[in-house]
Amino acid sequence: MPDISAKLFEDCTICPRECHANRAKGKLGYCQADDKPLVASIFLHKGEEPIFSGSQGVCNVFFAHCNLSCIYCQNYQISRNSSFCSYWLQDYDEIVERIASILGTGIRHLGFVSPTHQVVQMVAIIERLKKRGHNPVIVYNTNCYDNVGIIKSLEKYVDVYLPDIKYFSHHLAEDLSNAPNYFKVAMAALKEMVWQKGTSISIGSDGLIDSGVVIRHLILPGHAQDSINIMKQLEEAFSANLCISLMSQYYPMGMLEKKHNMDRIITKTEYRRVLDCMKKLGFYRIFAQELDSNSFYCPDFDSNTPFL
Repeated sequence: MPDISAKLFEDCTICPRECHANRAKGKLGYCQADDKPLVASIFLHKGEEPIFSGSQGVCNVFFAHCNLSCIYCQNYQISRNSSFCSYWLQDYDEIVERIASILGTGIRHLGFVSPTHQVVQMVAIIERLKKRGHNPVIVYNTNCYDNVGIIKSLEKYVDVYLPDIKYFSHHLAEDLSNAPNYFKVAMAALKEMVWQKGTSISIGSDGLIDSGVVIRHLILPGHAQDSINIMKQLEEAFSANLCISLMSQYYPMGMLEKKHNMDRIITKTEYRRVLDCMKKLGFYRIFAQELDSNSFYCPDFDSNTPFL
């Protein structure tokens, strides 16, 4: 089990890409990120599931770049590994100050979005916040393409795992995210998350989550059967006690090419097929989205308030 320290940068195997780049010396691997933090945005986000944001919202830290780079990513402005903006934050003091200013208003949840390739930087931010007296509920919002050893090392830092399980099919994962081993890797990481937190979730007196695992899944147009296969695997591996957020917000944008036949939103029939399957499997902790949600989740990261 590796310690989450700067030593990991010297021969980077932090994510399943295992590039072996010496990020400490400025060598860049798949994610094109070195050993400094690269934060695209920090803001109070009110668009998460109710148990995360409630009426106040959650302080979300959006890391730039990604170890998966899905071609349909709604956050493509910041997730493309070839992109860089001069106003992105790379100074720990400034990052911590911005987070602290939001937490100081009474917000008690701190979410790190796309943290896998910057997990060392994430831990450094958490430790700096603790020294300043801040102990928020830490939410690890990941694409689940994580090395299981890293997840093991995060047990003392993370309160809530929020993995986005994307694909069952190896071919689909390769085609859309260049990650043919995705499901095997994601399930290994998820098993560790569930081992740490269990299948139940702990809710505070304010109705917000304190601890647990909440699994997200985005249905892709034309691929409802892949979503159904995922749900069957989750029930078999963990039971129907899991809390699952079934998302309908897919919108064709970013790096999408027409050859993938995904230049449309999902249909009511596609969403209903997956939801009905989940209910037949016994899942009862389900967050469902309205079909028109795709119009509410198209962020603009050139704005200080991307989701408004």
